[in-house]
Amino acid sequence: MHNTFEINFSLKGFTSILIGAYFFIAGYLIKTILENFLIDNNAMGMFSPEIIEVVVIAIVFFHFLFSTLALFFGGRRTAKRFDYKLWNTETKIAFRNYIFKVIVIFSVLIILMNLGFINYLTPVFLTLYGILLFLFKNKQRKNLLILSSLSILLAVVCFLIPSYWYSSISILGIAHITYGVVVS
Repeated sequence: MHNTFEINFSLKGFTSILIGAYFFIAGYLIKTILENFLIDNNAMGMFSPEIIEVVVIAIVFFHFLFSTLALFFGGRRTAKRFDYKLWNTETKIAFRNYIFKVIVIFSVLIILMNLGFINYLTPVFLTLYGILLFLFKNKQRKNLLILSSLSILLAVVCFLIPSYWYSSISILGIAHITYGVVVS
């Protein structure tokens, strides 16, 4: 029976590849915006730091939006293949939990940013993302534990070396793409 959240909304295959690509794109855009903001003769240098913060928050928001849409469309494709309803009571509850966890992640990151702890944004994000993956209900928990552990390990590295944030996001994107290719 495939009428469960674990099967309908799984993080394997093309969905994981898309999420990994979204990590690459979001990380690259944020890195480019921050580098161009620091260059004197660049047009981005004329923006205020508040505008740059809003743009970065918008990039992170769209990353989560597109990742959620990838999960939804992957789940819809799976449910259609097995001719089951996508939205049953179990998937509705799990989706509400997922949205709640994403809102908590955003809230914590915005609070840290407002308090001025900019160097801790990526480690906290990676830690919370690792916890989100750990709590994601899936029968193949061992595979998700690898992604979750990698995310927390990268968070520790980012905590020790704050300038390693872009490399950590890229490694997490590579891990998602690899996970999507291997676990199909």
